[in-house]
Amino acid sequence: MSERLTAAGEDLKLFSGNSNPVLAAQICGTLGIAPGRIQVTQFADGESYCQIQENVRGKDVFVIQSTCPPVNHNLMELLLMLDAFKRASAARITAVIPYYGYARQDRKDKPRVPISAKLVADLITAAGADRVLALDLHAAPIQAFFDVPVDHLFAAPVMVEHVSKLRLPRLTIVSPDAGGVERARAFAKRLDAGLAIMDKRREGAENVAKIMHVIGDVEGRTVLIVDDIADTAGTLVETVEALRGKGVQEIYACITHPILSGPATKRLAASSLKKILTTNTVPLTDEKRQAARLEVLSVAGLLAEAILRIHQNSSVSSLFV
Repeated sequence: MSERLTAAGEDLKLFSGNSNPVLAAQICGTLGIAPGRIQVTQFADGESYCQIQENVRGKDVFVIQSTCPPVNHNLMELLLMLDAFKRASAARITAVIPYYGYARQDRKDKPRVPISAKLVADLITAAGADRVLALDLHAAPIQAFFDVPVDHLFAAPVMVEHVSKLRLPRLTIVSPDAGGVERARAFAKRLDAGLAIMDKRREGAENVAKIMHVIGDVEGRTVLIVDDIADTAGTLVETVEALRGKGVQEIYACITHPILSGPATKRLAASSLKKILTTNTVPLTDEKRQAARLEVLSVAGLLAEAILRIHQNSSVSSLFV
């Protein structure tokens, strides 16, 4: 990669806000370049502020920023950075968004509600992004919300490689709901494993989802639950309990984005999950990692390779699988 980067010249510039500086540093380290100099801070009243501290005129700029909690603050940082680079005459600006907040609000599922995922996409485009690099969007059609090119990568290659080394016996991949079947099927195909689906129903006045059935053979098998987001971890823990009732031997989970808000850490600590594999798209404290039995895999190499290919105008399609 270093030889290809040298051949590309010095036009590639990477900058990051405050949402996930460790991942940004890992990407820069993988590419062998120094992070761009930018000041991103706040005024006393809470207003966000940024200033680019080096010349970016005519440069190919990549802005790395997860819109993870605090979502609105990190989103505003991203928008201000994009606007600053646009006004500083960068040649091309790519928003690298390892975790895309508001992705779950991607449709009108109730009367008189916004489609927030579309609104955020419009804001990012209006702020100055010429293209977007995202990882495991909650729903693939979100790509169509942007009026600029979107490269949508998946963490599956990183996770599948690690799971294959565990050599889990009699493995079945489980999707916690019908919406995640495509993701689970991709894991099952690559790991030569079985596939099962949890059937969720919403009942009662509180519209709470309850798992009613397990579709597929799980009895006496090792199970790997695959999902994109663990927020409060309610669905994940309920899936674990339903599988336990079906005579499953051991239960693992692969979660791309570990939001882990509210009671999530306590729920996972009390669950019978043996291990949770996740990524560093969202920063985690050591306390959360240990309490929830998390093993964090880095996606820095995957994102770095995509950034380099985009910069060199070469194909990224082989990274989509």
